[in-house]
Amino acid sequence: MCFLDGPSLTCPSPRLVRAPWHPTTERTTVAAPTAPTRWITVGVDTHKDRHVAAAVDQSGRVLASTQAPTTVNGCKQLLAWAQGHGRVDRFGIEGTGAYGAGLARFLRAAGQQVVEVDRPNRQTRRRQGKSDPVDAEAAARAALAGTASGSPKARDGAVEAIRALRVARRSALKARTQAANQLDALVISALEPLRGQLRALPTAARVARVAALRCGQAPTDAIAATKLAMRELARRYQTLTAEITRLEAALGRLTSTTAPRLVAIFGAGPDVAGALLTAAGDNPGRLRNERAFARLCGAAPLEASSGRTRRHRLNRGGDRQANNALWRIVLVRMHYDPRTKAYLARRTAQGPSKREIIRCLKRYVAREVYRAILADLHHPASTDELDAQ
Repeated sequence: MCFLDGPSLTCPSPRLVRAPWHPTTERTTVAAPTAPTRWITVGVDTHKDRHVAAAVDQSGRVLASTQAPTTVNGCKQLLAWAQGHGRVDRFGIEGTGAYGAGLARFLRAAGQQVVEVDRPNRQTRRRQGKSDPVDAEAAARAALAGTASGSPKARDGAVEAIRALRVARRSALKARTQAANQLDALVISALEPLRGQLRALPTAARVARVAALRCGQAPTDAIAATKLAMRELARRYQTLTAEITRLEAALGRLTSTTAPRLVAIFGAGPDVAGALLTAAGDNPGRLRNERAFARLCGAAPLEASSGRTRRHRLNRGGDRQANNALWRIVLVRMHYDPRTKAYLARRTAQGPSKREIIRCLKRYVAREVYRAILADLHHPASTDELDAQ
């Protein structure tokens, strides 16, 4: 029954009657609605002794921040802390090739998605200042927004072994060059007749002669002290030369076994192949295509268009050692490869400078190198295939 009261219609609520309970009647329990799972993104600012992490939700709100030691237990604590705030979508880590290498390796082994964050947002740093939690938050936001989406290098295979050997070889080369320069400076400023005996000799002959000098262990005059200093530098040069020889032999064997197709490319040898492999990493599949590899090597021009102007400029970024390796391949082909010689002559007649032609050639070589690296690391060549090549 309803009653009309002015402009509104009022109806009395019906009387609720509870049905009698019977022993055979089943009671149905309605479960309370569960809260949806919260997805989070974690950013990590890595350091030598501790990592600082920040977690943000799907809306970009900061949930919490923490820090953990860089030990295995610290990595476990960091993962447990992240999972305690929700379901982890991904980790954005700075420095996956340095301080963050161990953490990135641990998280990938635990089944987590890891993206590499190149650098903090400089505009955010200018507005908010510099601190570890701020950098961790910036890394999380970069991973959440997708501006940082690259997969880090695996660093757990043959390419990592090649990289380690190249580091030792490069430092030995620099030390040997320094020793040779110091020896040359001592020869130039030495007293006569020592200066006259050594000045005209080439480096190898000078090192051999100086290393055999006889001098006391406690020199008392300038000539004896100079002889002792030069002898020590010459012996250091010989020691470093032997070390470089051993490292180059190990690099040659490892590179030829790991990437035979890459080493077989015209103009590429073990050293050049090692630089290109180090740039690609043990997991070159993380690179989307050959254009991404060319940009990684700094061989892909960058667009610099504005309005009606359409142009490209030189890419000065990327891995400079890989860029130098591409340049060395191009240089060899320009002198000895008939096809490259013909291309050089044709393009020179069209007007571009030699430097511009080299840049074009590096882009073509990058495509060839990328395909060879994928074939070597994903589909190793058999002995019959290598003999056929």
